[in-house]
Amino acid sequence: MSRFDRIYKIHDILCNARHPVAMKVFMDELEASRNTITRDFEYLRDSLGAPLEYCREQNGHRYAPDAPVFELPGFWMSPAELYALLACGQLLDNVQPGLISSRLAPLKSKIRDLLGETGHDAQAIDDRIHIQPVQIRNANHQMFDLVAQATLSEKCLTFHYQPRGEGGGKQRTVHPQRLLHYRSNWYLLAYCEEAEALRLFSLDRINLADIADTPARPMPEQELETFSNAGFGIFGGEPKATAHLRFSHHAARWVAEEQWHRNQKWEWQDDGYHLHVPYADERELVMEVLRYGADVEVLGPRELREEVAERIRVMAGIY
Repeated sequence: MSRFDRIYKIHDILCNARHPVAMKVFMDELEASRNTITRDFEYLRDSLGAPLEYCREQNGHRYAPDAPVFELPGFWMSPAELYALLACGQLLDNVQPGLISSRLAPLKSKIRDLLGETGHDAQAIDDRIHIQPVQIRNANHQMFDLVAQATLSEKCLTFHYQPRGEGGGKQRTVHPQRLLHYRSNWYLLAYCEEAEALRLFSLDRINLADIADTPARPMPEQELETFSNAGFGIFGGEPKATAHLRFSHHAARWVAEEQWHRNQKWEWQDDGYHLHVPYADERELVMEVLRYGADVEVLGPRELREEVAERIRVMAGIY
């Protein structure tokens, strides 16, 4: 039994006892030696502040009756819970390097100390949990902090935005609504005053940002949900069509177990796996279709099928 488990058990015994508890009771219940339990008593008193005392008249231990009710600290967690906290920190650190390292350092140190008390190895988290981001863009973590602060404090944000493939860039004033992490990259969903509509801004294209004193205008939750999740992929808005994709039996071994969209529909037919996916913008969907090569066919709508066919003709001309 780990020290953590013993401390919990000792606390439980003391809380439920009507009289001072003899050492033999603790030794039998915990299946531990007198010396081990004595050290646990010292830890309870010295580290956790328990009002634990020895009653000579009744030859047993108790919580002092005149002391305030004692509870184990709120951070007194099981090894599994501590591992989960460390794992979350490791995951977040991989998702956005530098984002929380300095802020979580004291917490991580405390968790490692507590895990050490339980006889577990906290280093296992760093050694055995890894994320390998794919096609990640380098968003400056100071910029992330600024954008996150504006979003959480519901303040307007001004910045210079440089879209890909366009020269010059523009100054924007936006009302932040949400931060989105999608395919290893961060985006800001905000109401743009220039566009007078919701827009997505890739954080790696934002610079010279400044938080204004003006409160951000909140947008209806349903409008945010529609923009973020109604269509396939990162491109938001109301779906303009539903793609009908037929996958070969070979590709279906993977695709049939994936969720491309929460409103997708699917069916097995003799000629393969048929997937129906709503989309608002075909650009990302076309790239996803091309990734499967000859193992997928776009059956509809006609415009999407023709767009994929044209991309294939251009590719064939290259090779």
